[in-house]
Amino acid sequence: MYDAINQYLSKCIALAPEDLAWFDGLLEQKKVAKKTVLLQEGEICRFEAYIIKGCIRTYYINEKGIEVTLQFAIEDWWVSDIASFHDHTPSNMFIETLEDCELLLLNPETKELALSKLPKLERVFRLMVQRNLSVLQGRLFTTIATSAEDKYLDFMRRYPTIPQRVAQHYIASYLGISPEFLSKIRTRLSKK
Repeated sequence: MYDAINQYLSKCIALAPEDLAWFDGLLEQKKVAKKTVLLQEGEICRFEAYIIKGCIRTYYINEKGIEVTLQFAIEDWWVSDIASFHDHTPSNMFIETLEDCELLLLNPETKELALSKLPKLERVFRLMVQRNLSVLQGRLFTTIATSAEDKYLDFMRRYPTIPQRVAQHYIASYLGISPEFLSKIRTRLSKK
């Protein structure tokens, strides 16, 4: 169960086996069924979850009552509402499993304990935040500066396995287009 997260950590830092074992002991193992809402709008996020297995999406509901997908997260990714988790403020989003998931969770107290005992972990979480920011900046640029077709092609290039795992309407929501328009794009591209 801990092999994947230990490999994730070892890409960033070197930890002694006893330190890895101690860190692993802080993590809460959780198996979660498909279609489980892990976080609802208005709740304070009390977890950062490393995904061992499964697919998760984060979304919000806009003023028209439409779900807008913000992110998909799969194996070897972390998912949380960072602002809510760190600032202890109500979340503006939902986090929902799209598949049965196996997760390893940190809560605010266990994360702080880990960072105080193993300061090297600061690098891991800094790199994680940098990766997330880079992805968000890329998404923002793509959303503002490219056509719907180019958004879809960029999505397929960055996340080639996700379309086989999630419903088309979630991808359309992520791209900011209707499912019908996404279907037209896919049809047009298949003819090229």
